[in-house]
Amino acid sequence: MQIHVVKSKIHRVKVTGADLNYIGSITIDEDLMDAANIVEGEKVQIVNNNNGERLETYAIPGPRNSGEITLNGAAARKVAKGDVLILITYAIMDIEEAKKFKPAILFPNEENNLLN
Repeated sequence: MQIHVVKSKIHRVKVTGADLNYIGSITIDEDLMDAANIVEGEKVQIVNNNNGERLETYAIPGPRNSGEITLNGAAARKVAKGDVLILITYAIMDIEEAKKFKPAILFPNEENNLLN
């Protein structure tokens, strides 16, 4: 049997932009992606602490050390600049592997989204 487990979590980052006229996705500072073991194109669950919205999209890298968190395409309608988000990715693994697995959990600086 295999189960879904949290692979990575970026806790409490602020939305820096919302681009309705982009083809989709969430742009995440590449430093945050690396630290959280998120790869380009990976499915990301987005939880908006300000309005309760939950949605899924895929990650694309933003400029390093920029703190960028931009929702693109239709997802841009679910956030406002300054909203606080939790970003979560999951992995599928067998139960025994899951018992030993340790997710990457980040707590960036809440003012600038950087890993100070």
